[in-house]
Amino acid sequence: MSAPSLAVPIWFVTPANWLETQGAIGANAARFASACGFEPKPGRLQLLPNEAGALAGVLFGDAPDGDPLGAGKLATSLPAGLYRFANAPADPRLCALGFLLGLYRFDRYKAAPNGLAKLEAPEGVDFPALERLAAAVAFGRDLVNTPANDLGPQALENAVTALARAHGAKVETIRGDELFARNFPLIHAVGIAAAEPPRLVEFTFGRADAPKVTLVGKGVVFDSGGLDIKPASGMEIMKKDMGGAATALTLARLIMETKLDVRLRVLVPIVENAISARAMRPGDIVKSRKGLTVEIGNTDAEGRLILADALSYAAEEAPDLMLDFATLTGAARVAVGPDLPPFYTDDEALAIDVARYAAASRDPVWRLPLWRPYDAMLESPIADLNNAPGSPFAGSITAALFLRRFAEGAKSWAHFDVYAWNPKARAHGPQGGEIQAARGLFDLLAARYG
Repeated sequence: MSAPSLAVPIWFVTPANWLETQGAIGANAARFASACGFEPKPGRLQLLPNEAGALAGVLFGDAPDGDPLGAGKLATSLPAGLYRFANAPADPRLCALGFLLGLYRFDRYKAAPNGLAKLEAPEGVDFPALERLAAAVAFGRDLVNTPANDLGPQALENAVTALARAHGAKVETIRGDELFARNFPLIHAVGIAAAEPPRLVEFTFGRADAPKVTLVGKGVVFDSGGLDIKPASGMEIMKKDMGGAATALTLARLIMETKLDVRLRVLVPIVENAISARAMRPGDIVKSRKGLTVEIGNTDAEGRLILADALSYAAEEAPDLMLDFATLTGAARVAVGPDLPPFYTDDEALAIDVARYAAASRDPVWRLPLWRPYDAMLESPIADLNNAPGSPFAGSITAALFLRRFAEGAKSWAHFDVYAWNPKARAHGPQGGEIQAARGLFDLLAARYG
Protein backbone atom coordinates (compact mmCIF):
# COMPACT_ATOMS: atom_id res chain seq x y z
CA MET A 1 0.00 0.00 0.00
CA SER A 2 1.47 3.34 -1.09
CA ALA A 3 1.93 6.18 1.38
CA PRO A 4 -0.64 8.96 1.21
CA SER A 5 0.40 11.90 -0.95
CA LEU A 6 1.65 15.03 0.76
CA ALA A 7 0.70 17.10 -2.28
CA VAL A 8 -1.97 19.79 -1.91
CA PRO A 9 -5.24 18.59 -3.49
CA ILE A 10 -6.83 20.48 -6.39
CA TRP A 11 -10.57 19.97 -6.68
CA PHE A 12 -12.03 20.51 -10.16
CA VAL A 13 -15.46 21.97 -9.64
CA THR A 14 -18.51 22.31 -11.87
CA PRO A 15 -22.13 23.20 -11.03
CA ALA A 16 -22.90 19.49 -11.37
CA ASN A 17 -20.35 18.29 -8.80
CA TRP A 18 -20.23 21.33 -6.49
CA LEU A 19 -22.45 19.81 -3.82
CA GLU A 20 -20.42 16.58 -3.82
CA THR A 21 -17.17 18.56 -3.65
CA GLN A 22 -18.40 20.55 -0.65
CA GLY A 23 -18.89 17.27 1.17
CA ALA A 24 -15.40 16.12 0.23
CA ILE A 25 -13.61 19.28 1.40
CA GLY A 26 -15.59 19.54 4.63
CA ALA A 27 -18.10 22.01 6.01
CA ASN A 28 -15.57 24.56 7.27
CA ALA A 29 -13.76 24.76 3.91
CA ALA A 30 -17.07 24.97 2.07
CA ARG A 31 -18.21 27.86 4.28
CA PHE A 32 -14.88 29.61 3.75
CA ALA A 33 -15.19 29.29 -0.04
CA SER A 34 -18.74 30.61 0.11
CA ALA A 35 -17.68 33.55 2.28
CA CYS A 36 -15.00 34.39 -0.33
CA GLY A 37 -17.65 34.45 -3.04
CA PHE A 38 -16.43 31.36 -4.83
CA GLU A 39 -18.73 29.98 -7.52
CA PRO A 40 -18.13 26.82 -9.62
CA LYS A 41 -17.53 28.72 -12.85
CA PRO A 42 -14.77 27.97 -15.40
CA GLY A 43 -11.42 29.39 -14.35
CA ARG A 44 -12.47 30.48 -10.85
CA LEU A 45 -9.79 29.75 -8.27
CA GLN A 46 -10.05 29.53 -4.50
CA LEU A 47 -7.34 28.63 -1.98
CA LEU A 48 -8.52 26.78 1.13
CA PRO A 49 -6.68 27.04 4.49
CA ASN A 50 -6.60 24.47 7.25
CA GLU A 51 -7.15 25.32 10.91
CA ALA A 52 -3.45 26.16 11.31
CA GLY A 53 -3.60 28.65 8.44
CA ALA A 54 -1.59 26.50 6.01
CA LEU A 55 -2.77 25.76 2.47
CA ALA A 56 -5.05 22.73 2.64
CA GLY A 57 -6.56 22.61 -0.82
CA VAL A 58 -7.54 24.42 -4.00
CA LEU A 59 -10.86 24.78 -5.79
CA PHE A 60 -10.72 25.35 -9.54
CA GLY A 61 -13.64 25.85 -11.87
CA ASP A 62 -13.47 23.14 -14.53
CA ALA A 63 -14.62 23.77 -18.09
CA PRO A 64 -16.03 20.51 -19.50
CA ASP A 65 -17.11 22.22 -22.74
CA GLY A 66 -14.30 24.78 -22.81
CA ASP A 67 -10.53 24.72 -23.06
CA PRO A 68 -8.92 22.17 -20.73
CA LEU A 69 -5.57 23.92 -21.22
CA GLY A 70 -7.12 26.66 -19.10
CA ALA A 71 -5.79 24.68 -16.16
CA GLY A 72 -2.51 26.36 -16.99
CA LYS A 73 -3.83 29.21 -14.84
CA LEU A 74 -3.05 27.03 -11.84
CA ALA A 75 0.67 27.06 -12.68
CA THR A 76 0.84 30.84 -12.55
CA SER A 77 -1.61 31.43 -9.71
CA LEU A 78 -0.66 28.87 -7.08
CA PRO A 79 2.11 29.38 -4.53
CA ALA A 80 5.21 27.21 -4.80
CA GLY A 81 4.62 23.64 -3.71
CA LEU A 82 3.52 20.22 -4.87
CA TYR A 83 -0.07 19.70 -6.01
CA ARG A 84 -2.23 16.81 -7.13
CA PHE A 85 -5.58 16.34 -8.81
CA ALA A 86 -7.99 15.38 -6.02
CA ASN A 87 -10.68 14.45 -8.51
CA ALA A 88 -10.67 13.91 -12.25
CA PRO A 89 -11.24 16.96 -14.46
CA ALA A 90 -13.14 16.55 -17.70
CA ASP A 91 -9.86 15.93 -19.55
CA PRO A 92 -7.07 14.95 -17.12
CA ARG A 93 -4.42 14.67 -19.83
CA LEU A 94 -4.95 18.12 -21.31
CA CYS A 95 -5.45 19.73 -17.89
CA ALA A 96 -2.10 18.31 -16.79
CA LEU A 97 -0.50 19.48 -20.04
CA GLY A 98 -1.97 22.94 -19.58
CA PHE A 99 -0.43 23.05 -16.10
CA LEU A 100 2.99 22.05 -17.45
CA LEU A 101 2.84 24.49 -20.37
CA GLY A 102 1.78 27.23 -17.96
CA LEU A 103 4.96 26.75 -15.93
CA TYR A 104 7.11 28.09 -18.78
CA ARG A 105 9.26 31.14 -18.06
CA PHE A 106 11.81 32.76 -20.36
CA ASP A 107 14.48 33.51 -17.78
CA ARG A 108 17.63 33.91 -19.86
CA TYR A 109 17.81 37.64 -19.13
CA LYS A 110 15.66 38.01 -16.03
CA ALA A 111 15.51 35.73 -13.06
CA ALA A 112 12.34 33.71 -12.74
CA PRO A 113 10.30 34.02 -9.54
CA ASN A 114 11.62 31.87 -6.73
CA GLY A 115 9.81 28.58 -6.57
CA LEU A 116 7.13 27.29 -8.89
CA ALA A 117 4.15 25.06 -8.42
CA LYS A 118 4.73 21.41 -9.29
CA LEU A 119 2.24 18.75 -10.28
CA GLU A 120 2.17 15.17 -9.10
CA ALA A 121 1.49 12.74 -11.94
CA PRO A 122 -2.29 12.31 -12.24
CA GLU A 123 -3.62 8.78 -12.18
CA GLY A 124 -4.13 7.21 -15.58
CA VAL A 125 -2.07 9.84 -17.45
CA ASP A 126 1.21 9.19 -19.27
CA PHE A 127 2.90 12.00 -17.39
CA PRO A 128 6.44 11.48 -18.76
CA ALA A 129 5.03 11.92 -22.27
CA LEU A 130 3.41 15.19 -21.21
CA GLU A 131 6.65 16.40 -19.60
CA ARG A 132 8.48 15.55 -22.82
CA LEU A 133 5.88 17.48 -24.82
CA ALA A 134 6.07 20.54 -22.54
CA ALA A 135 9.87 20.49 -22.64
CA ALA A 136 9.85 20.45 -26.45
CA VAL A 137 7.45 23.40 -26.54
CA ALA A 138 9.66 25.26 -24.04
CA PHE A 139 12.65 24.60 -26.31
CA GLY A 140 10.81 26.16 -29.24
CA ARG A 141 9.51 29.08 -27.19
CA ASP A 142 13.05 29.83 -26.00
CA LEU A 143 14.25 30.02 -29.60
CA VAL A 144 11.49 32.44 -30.57
CA ASN A 145 11.99 34.61 -27.49
CA THR A 146 15.76 34.97 -27.86
CA PRO A 147 16.61 38.33 -29.48
CA ALA A 148 18.50 38.47 -32.75
CA ASN A 149 21.69 39.80 -31.15
CA ASP A 150 21.97 36.42 -29.39
CA LEU A 151 20.21 34.29 -32.02
CA GLY A 152 21.71 35.36 -35.32
CA PRO A 153 22.20 32.97 -38.24
CA GLN A 154 25.21 31.24 -36.66
CA ALA A 155 23.50 30.81 -33.29
CA LEU A 156 20.38 29.35 -34.90
CA GLU A 157 22.55 27.02 -36.96
CA ASN A 158 24.24 25.95 -33.72
CA ALA A 159 20.84 25.21 -32.15
CA VAL A 160 19.79 23.09 -35.13
CA THR A 161 23.09 21.24 -35.15
CA ALA A 162 22.99 20.59 -31.40
CA LEU A 163 19.47 19.16 -31.64
CA ALA A 164 20.43 16.93 -34.55
CA ARG A 165 23.60 15.62 -32.95
CA ALA A 166 21.87 14.98 -29.62
CA HIS A 167 19.78 12.37 -31.45
CA GLY A 168 22.47 10.97 -33.71
CA ALA A 169 21.12 12.66 -36.83
CA LYS A 170 23.32 13.42 -39.82
CA VAL A 171 23.67 17.18 -40.33
CA GLU A 172 25.04 19.37 -43.13
CA THR A 173 25.23 23.15 -43.58
CA ILE A 174 25.65 25.15 -46.80
CA ARG A 175 26.75 28.76 -46.15
CA GLY A 176 27.27 32.05 -47.90
CA ASP A 177 28.31 32.09 -51.55
CA GLU A 178 28.32 28.28 -51.55
CA LEU A 179 24.52 28.57 -51.59
CA PHE A 180 24.71 30.26 -54.96
CA ALA A 181 27.26 27.74 -56.25
CA ARG A 182 25.00 24.84 -55.21
CA ASN A 183 21.87 26.38 -56.72
CA PHE A 184 20.05 27.99 -53.80
CA PRO A 185 19.89 31.47 -55.35
CA LEU A 186 16.82 32.75 -53.50
CA ILE A 187 18.19 31.90 -50.06
CA HIS A 188 21.44 33.57 -51.10
CA ALA A 189 19.71 36.70 -52.41
CA VAL A 190 17.64 37.24 -49.28
CA GLY A 191 20.44 36.79 -46.76
CA ILE A 192 23.55 38.08 -48.43
CA ALA A 193 23.12 41.67 -47.16
CA ALA A 194 23.53 40.66 -43.51
CA ALA A 195 26.73 40.66 -41.46
CA GLU A 196 26.41 36.90 -40.95
CA PRO A 197 25.98 34.92 -44.19
CA PRO A 198 22.82 33.02 -45.08
CA ARG A 199 22.81 29.26 -44.79
CA LEU A 200 20.75 26.11 -45.25
CA VAL A 201 20.97 23.54 -42.46
CA GLU A 202 19.77 20.01 -43.17
CA PHE A 203 19.63 16.91 -41.01
CA THR A 204 18.24 13.41 -41.41
CA PHE A 205 17.17 10.85 -38.83
CA GLY A 206 15.82 7.31 -38.97
CA ARG A 207 16.17 4.29 -41.21
CA ALA A 208 16.57 5.06 -44.89
CA ASP A 209 13.66 2.88 -46.06
CA ALA A 210 11.09 4.23 -43.56
CA PRO A 211 8.30 6.56 -44.74
CA LYS A 212 9.82 9.90 -45.72
CA VAL A 213 8.64 12.83 -43.59
CA THR A 214 10.21 16.20 -44.38
CA LEU A 215 9.89 19.37 -42.30
CA VAL A 216 10.86 22.81 -43.60
CA GLY A 217 10.97 25.85 -41.30
CA LYS A 218 11.49 29.50 -42.16
CA GLY A 219 14.53 30.76 -40.26
CA VAL A 220 14.56 34.55 -40.67
CA VAL A 221 16.31 35.53 -37.44
CA PHE A 222 15.30 39.16 -37.87
CA ASP A 223 13.24 40.86 -40.56
CA SER A 224 13.87 44.55 -41.17
CA GLY A 225 11.83 44.29 -44.37
CA GLY A 226 14.96 44.89 -46.43
CA LEU A 227 14.96 47.93 -48.70
CA ASP A 228 11.15 47.92 -48.40
CA ILE A 229 11.84 48.61 -44.75
CA LYS A 230 9.19 48.05 -42.11
CA PRO A 231 8.07 50.88 -39.82
CA ALA A 232 9.39 50.70 -36.29
CA SER A 233 6.15 49.18 -35.01
CA GLY A 234 6.40 46.43 -37.63
CA MET A 235 9.94 45.51 -36.57
CA GLU A 236 9.27 45.41 -32.84
CA ILE A 237 8.84 41.63 -32.55
CA MET A 238 10.60 40.55 -35.72
CA LYS A 239 12.98 38.39 -33.70
CA LYS A 240 10.07 35.92 -33.96
CA ASP A 241 10.37 35.65 -37.75
CA MET A 242 12.23 32.38 -37.25
CA GLY A 243 9.13 30.96 -35.56
CA GLY A 244 8.59 28.56 -38.46
CA ALA A 245 12.03 27.09 -37.85
CA ALA A 246 11.28 26.82 -34.13
CA THR A 247 8.04 24.98 -34.94
CA ALA A 248 9.76 22.53 -37.27
CA LEU A 249 12.52 21.89 -34.71
CA THR A 250 10.00 21.36 -31.89
CA LEU A 251 8.17 18.78 -33.98
CA ALA A 252 11.45 17.18 -35.05
CA ARG A 253 12.57 16.93 -31.43
CA LEU A 254 9.38 15.08 -30.49
CA ILE A 255 9.71 12.73 -33.47
CA MET A 256 13.31 11.88 -32.59
CA GLU A 257 12.74 11.58 -28.83
CA THR A 258 9.90 9.11 -29.37
CA LYS A 259 11.72 7.36 -32.23
CA LEU A 260 8.81 7.40 -34.62
CA ASP A 261 9.45 4.99 -37.49
CA VAL A 262 10.05 7.60 -40.17
CA ARG A 263 12.97 8.79 -42.23
CA LEU A 264 12.91 12.37 -40.96
CA ARG A 265 14.48 15.15 -42.99
CA VAL A 266 14.58 18.70 -41.66
CA LEU A 267 15.55 21.74 -43.72
CA VAL A 268 16.03 25.17 -42.13
CA PRO A 269 16.98 28.04 -44.45
CA ILE A 270 18.50 30.69 -42.17
CA VAL A 271 18.92 34.37 -43.04
CA GLU A 272 18.72 37.85 -41.63
CA ASN A 273 16.74 40.16 -43.91
CA ALA A 274 19.04 43.15 -43.57
CA ILE A 275 20.00 46.27 -45.54
CA SER A 276 23.40 46.88 -47.10
CA ALA A 277 24.97 47.44 -50.51
CA ARG A 278 24.37 43.77 -51.35
CA ALA A 279 20.68 43.80 -50.45
CA MET A 280 18.20 42.59 -53.05
CA ARG A 281 16.12 45.38 -54.57
CA PRO A 282 12.50 45.74 -55.60
CA GLY A 283 12.40 44.92 -59.30
CA ASP A 284 15.30 42.45 -59.19
CA ILE A 285 14.67 39.13 -60.93
CA VAL A 286 16.19 35.99 -59.41
CA LYS A 287 16.11 32.52 -60.92
CA SER A 288 15.06 29.98 -58.31
CA ARG A 289 16.46 26.51 -57.73
CA LYS A 290 13.47 25.10 -59.59
CA GLY A 291 14.25 27.26 -62.60
CA LEU A 292 11.30 29.63 -62.23
CA THR A 293 12.25 33.29 -62.37
CA VAL A 294 10.92 35.48 -59.57
CA GLU A 295 10.47 39.24 -59.78
CA ILE A 296 11.02 40.85 -56.38
CA GLY A 297 7.87 42.88 -55.94
CA ASN A 298 8.65 43.56 -52.29
CA THR A 299 11.76 42.73 -50.30
CA ASP A 300 9.60 42.28 -47.20
CA ALA A 301 8.07 39.15 -48.74
CA GLU A 302 11.34 37.32 -48.17
CA GLY A 303 10.11 34.27 -46.28
CA ARG A 304 8.45 32.68 -49.29
CA LEU A 305 11.68 33.16 -51.25
CA ILE A 306 13.89 31.18 -48.90
CA LEU A 307 11.18 28.55 -48.49
CA ALA A 308 10.87 28.23 -52.27
CA ASP A 309 14.44 27.00 -52.69
CA ALA A 310 14.21 24.76 -49.61
CA LEU A 311 10.91 23.23 -50.73
CA SER A 312 12.22 22.63 -54.24
CA TYR A 313 15.25 20.86 -52.80
CA ALA A 314 13.12 18.82 -50.39
CA ALA A 315 10.63 17.82 -53.10
CA GLU A 316 13.37 16.44 -55.32
CA GLU A 317 13.35 13.19 -53.34
CA ALA A 318 9.52 12.95 -53.44
CA PRO A 319 8.85 12.67 -49.68
CA ASP A 320 5.70 10.89 -48.57
CA LEU A 321 4.77 13.89 -46.44
CA MET A 322 6.24 17.38 -46.50
CA LEU A 323 5.21 20.06 -43.99
CA ASP A 324 6.44 23.63 -43.97
CA PHE A 325 6.07 26.24 -41.25
CA ALA A 326 6.52 29.98 -41.56
CA THR A 327 5.58 33.25 -39.92
CA LEU A 328 4.67 34.24 -43.43
CA THR A 329 1.92 36.85 -43.68
CA GLY A 330 0.18 39.55 -41.72
CA ALA A 331 -2.84 38.70 -43.86
CA ALA A 332 -3.23 35.43 -41.95
CA ARG A 333 -3.46 37.34 -38.68
CA VAL A 334 -6.09 39.67 -40.14
CA ALA A 335 -8.08 36.68 -41.39
CA VAL A 336 -8.03 34.39 -38.34
CA GLY A 337 -6.15 36.24 -35.58
CA PRO A 338 -3.01 35.30 -33.66
CA ASP A 339 -4.26 32.06 -32.06
CA LEU A 340 -5.48 30.21 -35.14
CA PRO A 341 -2.85 29.47 -37.82
CA PRO A 342 -4.25 28.78 -41.27
CA PHE A 343 -3.00 25.76 -43.19
CA TYR A 344 -3.16 24.80 -46.83
CA THR A 345 -3.06 21.45 -48.61
CA ASP A 346 -4.42 19.70 -51.68
CA ASP A 347 -4.50 16.38 -49.82
CA GLU A 348 -8.07 15.95 -48.55
CA ALA A 349 -7.24 12.98 -46.31
CA LEU A 350 -4.36 14.91 -44.74
CA ALA A 351 -6.58 17.96 -44.22
CA ILE A 352 -9.14 15.86 -42.35
CA ASP A 353 -6.45 14.31 -40.15
CA VAL A 354 -4.78 17.66 -39.41
CA ALA A 355 -8.09 19.18 -38.34
CA ARG A 356 -9.03 16.15 -36.24
CA TYR A 357 -5.78 15.91 -34.30
CA ALA A 358 -5.50 19.67 -33.89
CA ALA A 359 -8.95 19.76 -32.30
CA ALA A 360 -8.26 16.78 -30.05
CA SER A 361 -4.98 18.26 -28.79
CA ARG A 362 -6.38 21.80 -28.41
CA ASP A 363 -3.67 23.00 -30.79
CA PRO A 364 -5.98 24.80 -33.21
CA VAL A 365 -5.44 25.36 -36.92
CA TRP A 366 -7.89 26.29 -39.67
CA ARG A 367 -7.83 25.22 -43.30
CA LEU A 368 -7.95 27.93 -45.95
CA PRO A 369 -8.26 27.17 -49.67
CA LEU A 370 -5.56 27.01 -52.31
CA TRP A 371 -7.90 29.00 -54.53
CA ARG A 372 -6.57 28.51 -58.06
CA PRO A 373 -8.06 31.67 -59.62
CA TYR A 374 -5.82 33.71 -57.33
CA ASP A 375 -2.77 32.28 -59.10
CA ALA A 376 -3.27 35.12 -61.56
CA MET A 377 -2.29 37.57 -58.82
CA LEU A 378 1.23 36.14 -58.86
CA GLU A 379 1.82 36.89 -62.53
CA SER A 380 4.66 39.16 -63.62
CA PRO A 381 4.97 40.71 -67.07
CA ILE A 382 8.73 40.07 -67.16
CA ALA A 383 9.26 36.95 -65.00
CA ASP A 384 7.55 33.65 -64.26
CA LEU A 385 6.00 35.07 -61.10
CA ASN A 386 6.12 37.94 -58.61
CA ASN A 387 6.80 37.31 -54.93
CA ALA A 388 4.44 40.05 -53.70
CA PRO A 389 1.22 40.74 -55.57
CA GLY A 390 0.15 44.37 -55.53
CA SER A 391 -3.41 43.43 -54.57
CA PRO A 392 -4.39 43.97 -50.91
CA PHE A 393 -6.57 40.85 -51.02
CA ALA A 394 -5.98 37.20 -50.03
CA GLY A 395 -2.36 37.69 -48.96
CA SER A 396 -2.04 34.43 -47.05
CA ILE A 397 -3.64 32.43 -49.87
CA THR A 398 -1.44 33.92 -52.57
CA ALA A 399 1.64 33.24 -50.44
CA ALA A 400 0.57 29.60 -50.12
CA LEU A 401 -0.05 29.41 -53.87
CA PHE A 402 3.45 30.78 -54.42
CA LEU A 403 4.92 28.02 -52.24
CA ARG A 404 2.77 25.35 -53.88
CA ARG A 405 4.65 25.82 -57.16
CA PHE A 406 7.87 24.80 -55.44
CA ALA A 407 6.42 21.91 -53.43
CA GLU A 408 5.48 19.87 -56.49
CA GLY A 409 7.06 16.44 -56.28
CA ALA A 410 6.10 15.76 -52.68
CA LYS A 411 3.43 13.06 -52.49
CA SER A 412 1.61 15.10 -49.85
CA TRP A 413 2.28 18.67 -48.71
CA ALA A 414 0.84 21.15 -46.24
CA HIS A 415 1.83 24.72 -45.44
CA PHE A 416 1.24 26.31 -42.01
CA ASP A 417 1.20 30.12 -41.72
CA VAL A 418 1.94 30.35 -37.99
CA TYR A 419 2.18 33.47 -35.84
CA ALA A 420 4.51 31.94 -33.20
CA TRP A 421 3.62 34.61 -30.65
CA ASN A 422 1.19 35.27 -27.81
CA PRO A 423 0.29 38.98 -27.95
CA LYS A 424 -0.84 38.66 -24.34
CA ALA A 425 -0.51 36.02 -21.67
CA ARG A 426 -2.79 33.02 -21.87
CA ALA A 427 -3.48 30.37 -19.25
CA HIS A 428 -1.01 27.93 -20.80
CA GLY A 429 1.63 30.40 -21.93
CA PRO A 430 3.00 33.86 -21.15
CA GLN A 431 3.20 36.76 -23.57
CA GLY A 432 5.90 36.09 -26.12
CA GLY A 433 7.07 33.19 -28.23
CA GLU A 434 4.63 30.37 -28.85
CA ILE A 435 4.73 27.06 -30.70
CA GLN A 436 1.62 26.43 -32.78
CA ALA A 437 0.51 23.33 -34.72
CA ALA A 438 3.40 21.09 -33.59
CA ARG A 439 1.49 19.25 -30.84
CA GLY A 440 -1.42 18.32 -33.06
CA LEU A 441 0.86 17.28 -35.89
CA PHE A 442 2.96 15.15 -33.57
CA ASP A 443 -0.17 13.30 -32.48
CA LEU A 444 -1.07 12.79 -36.14
CA LEU A 445 2.40 11.45 -36.98
CA ALA A 446 2.46 9.23 -33.90
CA ALA A 447 -0.87 7.71 -34.97
CA ARG A 448 0.44 7.10 -38.48
CA TYR A 449 3.96 5.95 -37.69
CA GLY A 450 4.14 5.18 -33.98
